[in-house]
Amino acid sequence: MNAELVDGIAKAVLYEGYMLYPYRPSAIKNRQRFNFGVVYPRAYSELQGGTDACTMQTECLVSGSDQTQCSLRVRFLRLIERSIARPCQPSNDPSAQPHEVVGRLEVDGKTYQPWQEAAEETVEVTEFNLSALAAQSMQWPFRMSAKHDTEPVRDNRGALAGFILRDKRTIAGAIDLSAAWLEQGLFRLTVRISNDSRIETGQGIARERALEQALVSAHTILQLCEGEFVSLIDPPDAYAGHARACHNVGTWPVLVGTEGQRDTMLSSPIILYDYPRVAPESPGDLFDAAEIDEILSLRIMAMTEEEKREMRESDECVRRILERTETLPEEHWMKLHGALRGLRPVKEETP
Repeated sequence: MNAELVDGIAKAVLYEGYMLYPYRPSAIKNRQRFNFGVVYPRAYSELQGGTDACTMQTECLVSGSDQTQCSLRVRFLRLIERSIARPCQPSNDPSAQPHEVVGRLEVDGKTYQPWQEAAEETVEVTEFNLSALAAQSMQWPFRMSAKHDTEPVRDNRGALAGFILRDKRTIAGAIDLSAAWLEQGLFRLTVRISNDSRIETGQGIARERALEQALVSAHTILQLCEGEFVSLIDPPDAYAGHARACHNVGTWPVLVGTEGQRDTMLSSPIILYDYPRVAPESPGDLFDAAEIDEILSLRIMAMTEEEKREMRESDECVRRILERTETLPEEHWMKLHGALRGLRPVKEETP
């Protein structure tokens, strides 16, 4: 497996839809983020009639034997609710300071405002034998506890001016694994992710609240030892029927790594082709769905100073986009304008 190549593709999938142009919290477009790979809490999904899924299922084919081993990682973003508060009375002791939550805080020309940040999470399932799994399915439960952090904000004189409050809510779920012999030397492997987080529904619940306990941009990376994955996009003729029968829900399994290698598969919430690549001309992630690097970069450069300020102060990931774009060398801009990948002969028209 080409670990660096696989990680680059998985990272691009992970942050797809994380922040959309025009990259500012105040923009209406960014109030509906994360359109790909969201596995919601079951109770919320049921309230929506199942239109917002609480499960994700991957089915793929493995050419192997009794010795074939598999391991997998489920990766996703866990949202962090960032709120802003100011002290109710002057004090330099953040641990015992009464405070009130506010919609905006200005300190020495810098603006602090609420936002949904994100942290990368991984659930790893250790190596298991496919033949044994075919005889007995298994479940891998996972749980991530709630956490609250308070970060003091101080002015240029060192006086306490406010707080950044960050809250992570509990996420709990399970990965169900099963396998079946389809014929001699061929398995069907099924991976089903479910979100069983407890969430108070009451009179209903907003999507933004449900996202705090969702698996966002969820995807699965599967690796084999003593076996090979079969392409579901271009399977051998002998396996074409089995490939069509694979039932994938909310995900798209493709081969990843160096072309020709078949030991790694990425089950992505975005439709990809086998052996996807990040364009070498791309200077870095822009997070926007179906992004076109040149257009988005030019739009960033056309922002007003006030818009850039909001972009810079909203999120660390977005700040890096702005800084990278503003310092992009001229030769990189020329590469974004177009690239010739190769030539092929054109058949002559018949009269």
